[in-house]
Amino acid sequence: MVEHERTGPVDFITWRFSRLAMILPAVIVAIMFYEVILRYVFASPTLWVNEMSLWLGGMVYLLAGLYAMQQRSHIRIFMLYDVVPRSVRKTFDVISVGLLLFFVFLVIWGGTGEAYAKFMRWERFGTAFDPPIPATMKPLVLITLLVVAVQAISNLYYDWHKDPEAPDALDEVDFDIEKIKAEQEKIAELAEQKTLSKKAK
Repeated sequence: MVEHERTGPVDFITWRFSRLAMILPAVIVAIMFYEVILRYVFASPTLWVNEMSLWLGGMVYLLAGLYAMQQRSHIRIFMLYDVVPRSVRKTFDVISVGLLLFFVFLVIWGGTGEAYAKFMRWERFGTAFDPPIPATMKPLVLITLLVVAVQAISNLYYDWHKDPEAPDALDEVDFDIEKIKAEQEKIAELAEQKTLSKKAK
């Protein structure tokens, strides 16, 4: 996948958080592998790996959504969006950002009290390891939503005068088209050489 260009200061902040979201799955795999070794080889399971993987997985989920917003890879109905004039597309963009801001406002307005209470009493998960997942994840949800809203406004501002790129089906394909073409050319050359050698005989 080719990443979208970074435009403005918000993109640079989001991009750095996205790198953390890309590293954390490797950390989760590493600690799960550690747990498997301890549990099944040494018969000495840990108390912390399961909750830690949940904790890190929640962070990945939130940060990946932020990265998707920066990359403009959120869901858009291209069949409708591509057939309307540019002015109507801008209207669609304003409406979608407005609806997003309304959603973020409602979630932050409704969730701030609970997130604050959980953070202030440092609410824990209630297991043997007992990490402060509620105390950290509830505020992180609200902070991430706030940054997503700022990122959406930034996208709208920097993309306002740009013509949107038409979706390319090849962008969704996870293999190298040029390499396949080169291989096909090699096969064609080999077939031609075999044909010439047969004629020479």
